[in-house]
Amino acid sequence: MTAYFDAALIDKYAMSGPRYTSYPTAVQFTDAFGNDEYIAALQASNEEGRDLSLYVHIPFCRHVCYFCACNKIITRNTAQAEEYLRYLRMDIKRQAEHIDRDRKVVQLHFGGGTPTFISKEEQTELLGMLHEQFNFVGDEEGEFSIEIDPRTVDHDYLAHLRSLGFNRVSFGVQDFDPAVQEAVNRVQPLEDVEAVMRSSRELGYHSISVDLIYGLPLQTVDKFRQTLREVIRLSPDRIAVFNYAHMPHLFGAQKQINDGDLPDSDTKLGILRSTIEMLTEAGYEFIGLDHFAKPDDSLVHHQKNGTLYRNFQGYSTFSECDLLGFGVSAISMLKNSYNQHQKARSKYYAELDAGGLPVERGVPLSEDDHIRGYAITEIMCNLKLSLEAVSERFNIDAQAYFAEEWQRLEPFAKDGLIRLDEVGLTVEPIGRLLIRNIAMIFDAYLRELPQKRFSKVI
Repeated sequence: MTAYFDAALIDKYAMSGPRYTSYPTAVQFTDAFGNDEYIAALQASNEEGRDLSLYVHIPFCRHVCYFCACNKIITRNTAQAEEYLRYLRMDIKRQAEHIDRDRKVVQLHFGGGTPTFISKEEQTELLGMLHEQFNFVGDEEGEFSIEIDPRTVDHDYLAHLRSLGFNRVSFGVQDFDPAVQEAVNRVQPLEDVEAVMRSSRELGYHSISVDLIYGLPLQTVDKFRQTLREVIRLSPDRIAVFNYAHMPHLFGAQKQINDGDLPDSDTKLGILRSTIEMLTEAGYEFIGLDHFAKPDDSLVHHQKNGTLYRNFQGYSTFSECDLLGFGVSAISMLKNSYNQHQKARSKYYAELDAGGLPVERGVPLSEDDHIRGYAITEIMCNLKLSLEAVSERFNIDAQAYFAEEWQRLEPFAKDGLIRLDEVGLTVEPIGRLLIRNIAMIFDAYLRELPQKRFSKVI
């Protein structure tokens, strides 16, 4: 069980770096890429006619969770959601006007905020409009997921979401310990989480995911082990265990957390180690980074087949898609460009009122971006990189192209994190926790960026 964990190596490679939900990362986006550029990119994307993945951002929450780093709006005023949904529908319609109707939507994700802040009737209207504007595949072919705060739903609400076509749910749990929940202002009893997970199974959702966070105030190794025991008993299909990044200078809500209550680095490493041991002993596969899945889960199948992918929604089984984002701060990923919507709600509304799309910034992708992005994705997702595959895909001599990177990878090989030879690299089990470090070797932008722009790798 310790093949995945080596405290000395984790300490040696301790640094900050991107999570690589894209390459280039969002810090490379500029306002030189705006509304006109995005519309041109949307229209050009029809030439290849790739399948579509849709992301819908619902930013509202009734309560503030002190650890949260999301773009969110804290309110109990549902009228704010009514206004937002009116603009959101405008956003959806305007983007859809530039997309060929025969392109298939194989993936949908509602993220937040709290997507279940809006009512069942509003969910019906929003899903209805999406189906009017886009061509969705059937329930067995597609993945249609929604993030859920367990405190906001009951059996009837979950049944309604299932009837609308959602077939995957992701529950934000974070920690079951009452003291930890109090410290981060997110109190949700174990019994409530268990009830909504049971309902999800009864209602025929294809997959249930749980999000946990380690590094929160008042956490200890023993207390988090108890949370893990309960999660294992509840038996979700996928488990994400995120490292809490305490950056109150960037995220105001985190200022409510008492720095003295945060676990020290040794405690955090202890929590991480026991998490890997307990979940793998319980039969979960360690995908890498911070994700675990049951052996029969599609994430595991795709990783073994070398087809796992990663985008702004995290790990994905649909690699050859264009991602369209709707709502404030939403990010779109087309084959040759990325863009992000306005992060401020007032600016988002103003751009739509002016008759355009609410694009704030973006970046066109160069051939070098494509080559390096492919290499980083292969390492982050499929734990390998074949130089022959790079050469064939991009019609280059990959050995010559990555000659410098190969030299910089030698210390990783000496430390046993990877197997490295003239034809490619393979990430060893002990390197899975440090795949961000390995991927960073291929990042051409990183040397010019301060580390404080990113979270710690562990």
